[in-house]
Amino acid sequence: MLLSPLPDKHTDRIMEDVGAHVHLINNLLKNIKSNLCMEYIRLCTGGISIATNSVPVANDLNTSEWYLKSIKGINHNKVSSPLLPQSKSYLKIIGIPYVQPNGCNLSSDDITNIIRQTGLFESISLASKPRVIKASPKSNMAIVWLDIWDSQNRSKAKLLINYSFNYGHNIATIRGTNMNPGIPQCHNCWKWGHLTFLC
Repeated sequence: MLLSPLPDKHTDRIMEDVGAHVHLINNLLKNIKSNLCMEYIRLCTGGISIATNSVPVANDLNTSEWYLKSIKGINHNKVSSPLLPQSKSYLKIIGIPYVQPNGCNLSSDDITNIIRQTGLFESISLASKPRVIKASPKSNMAIVWLDIWDSQNRSKAKLLINYSFNYGHNIATIRGTNMNPGIPQCHNCWKWGHLTFLC
């Protein structure tokens, strides 16, 4: 599935002849030797969603965007690039002291600065502020919980899990963890509306 943010008047224009648009996009995809097939288009909050038989790659997205911009009566400047749905992945970091050298407790801002300095999270977007808890009442170690925006197959989390980095004299390690229930999973779906379509 991919999502295309569009103004309402443009979505109305597309939905007038939705079957023809699916057919024409599929022809264009065949021309570029893509294995992707558009199954249907439906309205969603802030644009349209296009169901596909597999995950689109860059060429598929570019072709879809080109087609949408070329539809008669649509202002191509108002068509944003199609977006792939994103999921959240859940990580925790262990091995960082709860009480910092300055005597203050580790904060989410401290964690944000720490992970920026490592370079590991350069292409990672946090889905929420990091959460810090003390590992146990008698421990001076923290457990840091991170929610990140990821692909459906968790490719970004997989690169980080079990990776270690230095923090002062300590070695911090990133681990995978379970998701938090009740939180919307798709960044782009959340951004454009509460969608429940399967990707």
